[in-house]
Amino acid sequence: MKKISLLLVAVFGLWMSVAGAETLQEAAVKKMIEPQLGDGVKVDSVTKTPYGGLFEVRVGNDIFYTDAGAKYVFVGRVMDAKTSRDYTRERIDDINKVKFSDLPLDLAMKKVKGNGKRVIAVFEDPNCGYCKRLHKTTLQEVDNVTIYTFLYNILAEDSAVKSRNVWCSADQAKAWTELMVDGKAAAAASSACQAPNDKVLALGRKLNVTGTPTIIFADGTRAPGWIDAKAMEAKFTSLK
Repeated sequence: MKKISLLLVAVFGLWMSVAGAETLQEAAVKKMIEPQLGDGVKVDSVTKTPYGGLFEVRVGNDIFYTDAGAKYVFVGRVMDAKTSRDYTRERIDDINKVKFSDLPLDLAMKKVKGNGKRVIAVFEDPNCGYCKRLHKTTLQEVDNVTIYTFLYNILAEDSAVKSRNVWCSADQAKAWTELMVDGKAAAAASSACQAPNDKVLALGRKLNVTGTPTIIFADGTRAPGWIDAKAMEAKFTSLK
């Protein structure tokens, strides 16, 4: 037992030494690369990757790569040549994860289909063509789902007006579906009705939602853009 304990201590000490060396190297790369990115650009983290001796450089929700000497910058995706696994996509998805339980769902419209056991949140703009496609196809075909829709007005001047009219409707879910599927605009809202347009806009910016639709699943991962019913069902299955 004593020999085993000594061996474990030695292994742990070696691991700590390697980890410490990597931390110092990452700090050195960060110190070298940051001044080369221009004034005002702050590097959030530098992490040594297991592929090709590259270092991942994260600036906000964007990542790129550099070498140990910070002489070169590699912009693009790192993929496994045999399996086509997209390591960069996986890392970006991880960075962009949202804690679903922290979403202010009181700022969203709610629609329940079937038993509603599966849950998504969607950032949409009333003038978004791909959002309308999502409603006409995917959300028509997928059942047993609760949909929280955040009215994220980023595409046109009248987006906020259209969203406010829907939000102030007696049946928000119905008014939204009629607008997105049938093109039927909701009746003008009274001046007394307040819609959370500004709060949703601030939320979307905080979460780095850059386009619509953006779908957020219960595990916090997101799907930017339109996806079909097959892809959505596959995602739901992976969450079980």
